[in-house]
Amino acid sequence: MRALLIVLLLAAEPALGQLPPPRPDLPILAPPALPQLPPSAHAFYARWTGYNIGRAIAFGPNGVSGGSWGARNTEEAKQRALANCAQRAQGAACALYAVDLAIVVPGAAWSPPEAPPASLGIGGFGWEVVPDARYLWHGPERARGAIVFGHGRGAADADYRGQQPQTWVRQFNNAGFDVFRFDRHPNTDDATRAASWLREGLRALRARGYRAIVMSGQSRGGWNTLQMLATPGLIDAGIAVSAAAHGQGSSMNLSGQVDQFRRLAREAASTQARVAFVQFALDPFIADHDGRVQVMREVIGPRVGAVLVIDRPEGFSGHHAGNQWQFADTYGPCLVAFVTEATPRAAC
Repeated sequence: MRALLIVLLLAAEPALGQLPPPRPDLPILAPPALPQLPPSAHAFYARWTGYNIGRAIAFGPNGVSGGSWGARNTEEAKQRALANCAQRAQGAACALYAVDLAIVVPGAAWSPPEAPPASLGIGGFGWEVVPDARYLWHGPERARGAIVFGHGRGAADADYRGQQPQTWVRQFNNAGFDVFRFDRHPNTDDATRAASWLREGLRALRARGYRAIVMSGQSRGGWNTLQMLATPGLIDAGIAVSAAAHGQGSSMNLSGQVDQFRRLAREAASTQARVAFVQFALDPFIADHDGRVQVMREVIGPRVGAVLVIDRPEGFSGHHAGNQWQFADTYGPCLVAFVTEATPRAAC
């Protein structure tokens, strides 16, 4: 099934269109400072900067390159990148150019000038909105905004705190947004309680001076994102991926979730917020894909500033398809554009 992309606009334009441009002063995001690299090598490097760490990229003679991302640790990432490059270079020497957030090539080495604080003190018993040190840090004065990512919820003993956000979030960071996680302890994390925490956390984050607040998340994190639409002005944009309320109590009643989704939609009252909604085929936690699209179009659409629906895109399936770097390649730039451009895009 082709991706269904819908934009519903109200007369008033959201303020997101007036965000400042991305910062131009970060060498890690510029084309590699190496001679005689072909355009294909520059294009591969640009893609590599949008992937999660641990990551590394190496170059060899005649622009041969090899990269790795999502490795378990930095050493593994470096070994994979060098091996991939050497295979293409047919035995010629390759050298690392960049690792994680730093450029390591001799003569052009660079590291980020500052890291985020370990905590902003936003949180309470069982939860925290915390800066993620695996991303470039801009700070509220220079950032275009803040994007907060909420993880899913599994079994009672499944603790997802500290988990790296989905890969597409990296492209918001590269576009000038600071990245935060909405971490919750599994023993106290139900949908209603988490929504209350999140409202408190987002208000505190806004008070730190960020120009725009983008809430996002996967599964329960996506559901919590949609819950924020009930509070006008709380967020400027929301991105909900595979939104699901499972994990609330012990219920896995999917027909009941459809009713929950309708009730949630009727509470939306954020007339300036832009909302992106993503769902995939073969998701065991979704009972009625078509019904959810209808709710997004007919119920949430008139209550918010703009809606973008990516419905069962080709080549992706399952509850966790949004984790894939291929999804980030295909839809990450569109999600950034939908949030930041003066007029929200009508298609990806």
